[in-house]
Amino acid sequence: MPKILVGYARVSTEEQDLTAQRDALVALGVEPERVYVDHGFTGRNKNRAGLREALAACRAGDTFVVTKLDRLARSVRDAHEIADDLANRKVKLSIGGSVHDPTDPMGKLLFNVLAMIAEFESDLISMRTREGMKVAKANGRLRGKQPKLTVKQETHLLELHGEGKYTMAEMAELFSISRSTIYRAIERGQRRAAEPKRS
Repeated sequence: MPKILVGYARVSTEEQDLTAQRDALVALGVEPERVYVDHGFTGRNKNRAGLREALAACRAGDTFVVTKLDRLARSVRDAHEIADDLANRKVKLSIGGSVHDPTDPMGKLLFNVLAMIAEFESDLISMRTREGMKVAKANGRLRGKQPKLTVKQETHLLELHGEGKYTMAEMAELFSISRSTIYRAIERGQRRAAEPKRS
């Protein structure tokens, strides 16, 4: 059975784009249909559907490809667990085109350094976020997450969706929002429509 390259890409927020990672994985030899993705998940969240599917798609002799180690995991422990699991299954791990060899002392050192940097960066982001929220709260500016759409925009979006003239992708581009935001708006509209009218 021919050996294959299985790619994985991840971004932490709905607003971020996966195109650059997809293109980089294809440039590394991964077929577009073999690229698995997670949108809106941090590297510290191990419960990712795309990651599970990508790992499950690997067979002995295959190569699991990521552009950077921090796309795979944001903690040293998680990075080692995934790498060890792949090694036990005889699946190679390629990080940006360099195949990780767990038996090579220099390779192990480099992997540990990359994992430590990924965890350090994640800790810094968390710390800055907490500090920013603390300052905003102290200044009375922390009032929860601002909605992506105004009431007027959401009403207009629901009208366009009801007419069925635009695809989800076209509406996402029209309102400069993600598809998941559109789905949530539609769900809210459907719930409101299902609520009993008050007399």
